[in-house]
Amino acid sequence: MKKKSLWLAFLLSIGLILILGACSGDSEEASGESDNKKEEDGVTTLRMTWWGSQSRHDQTQEIIKKFEEENPDIKIEPEFTGFDGYFEKMAASAAGNNLPDIMQQNFGEYLNQYADKELLADLTPFVEDGTIDVEGVSDTVMESGVKDGKILGIPTGTNALTAFYNKDMLSEAGIEDLDGEWTWEDYEEISTKIHEATGTFGARLMEPKNLFEYYLREQGYKLFNEDGTDLGYEDDQLLVDYFTRNKELVEAEVAPGYDTIQTIKGVEDELIVRGEAAFDFRWSNQATALDSAAGDKQIEMTLLPGENNDTGMYLKPAMLWSVSENSEHKEEAARFIDFFTNNIEVYKIAGSDRGVPIKEEIRNELSSELNDTDKKVYEYIELVTENSSPIDSNFPPQATEVLAALEEVDEMVIYGQLTPEEGAEMFREKATSILGR
Repeated sequence: MKKKSLWLAFLLSIGLILILGACSGDSEEASGESDNKKEEDGVTTLRMTWWGSQSRHDQTQEIIKKFEEENPDIKIEPEFTGFDGYFEKMAASAAGNNLPDIMQQNFGEYLNQYADKELLADLTPFVEDGTIDVEGVSDTVMESGVKDGKILGIPTGTNALTAFYNKDMLSEAGIEDLDGEWTWEDYEEISTKIHEATGTFGARLMEPKNLFEYYLREQGYKLFNEDGTDLGYEDDQLLVDYFTRNKELVEAEVAPGYDTIQTIKGVEDELIVRGEAAFDFRWSNQATALDSAAGDKQIEMTLLPGENNDTGMYLKPAMLWSVSENSEHKEEAARFIDFFTNNIEVYKIAGSDRGVPIKEEIRNELSSELNDTDKKVYEYIELVTENSSPIDSNFPPQATEVLAALEEVDEMVIYGQLTPEEGAEMFREKATSILGR
């Protein structure tokens, strides 16, 4: 399958990182003269990369243009792609000591993996000297970009998992609007009613990379133990139950299988956008892309299901801006991050696409000018703030491999190659092996 071949490429790239990581200080020699950024006529050229939807690409290039207008001594060369394949591409760049100056980074497993390989620059000096102004940003938000005492990323905004739902499809099935107080049994019942009433899927397939962690948190457990050396739960029945619910929904055609999911090319192609599924669990900052693509469909947001969803829910950075350790222009890269963090025009362009602004003064100034989508996201983040618990940050460097193994096993369970019990046992074996290396 395409997904497995991408993962194999990723592992091979990581292997190259391990081989070449010791040479990271020799970036100029390793990258080659063609990759060196040259200053001509006093202009410094920075490479910058990110993942996202087409709307994010368009917004970011508009932000870059505005930055260049205000900073004529800096030119930014943009590189962007969808999320699928992004970190495989970055791994290959890291192996060649050719990471971009500025890169969009992901909290948790990816940030910790890059930190472990010492591939990211410590931004602490730029924060301390004011090059990156984070005055007024909460310590909790800033800590999400810190690893081993180093600031390795500045959050672009605040984010949370969301149950997006098509309000019209719920109404067609006789379901009243949701208020966030619902159980997993409610979710199954509502999704089934929608499927029976509309002939469409009631819900999108729950993919486990984020949702199983939430499922564990909601029941008082973590995905990893405190020092990241093992899984954070001992009873495999937790994963059996997760697998079983997912599999039963797919078998009843209330949710699609992986064969359908793998045909989706981006947010613009999602089932909820096409009116082919009523529920979709994803990150709140994707509301902009969803609403933009959905047209006149009324898509709303609520907390994920669960009797203890206030324990399961958490706030996280939508993403982070990081600077590569191999960059020869770290100060100029830091100036862009400062611009993104402190210029209100950035958020007028991007809205909530990269999360709710981390600075209270910008949030307050924008509050009277929000469009309907951004207002919805801001209100949702306030709801999560009041109904959540602290984020788990104990992701080991091998977490990406563990999560890939979880997704692989989940797919095998959905296709009937493993029972939920066999899948839970296999995942523990794979995770233990990976974490024990």
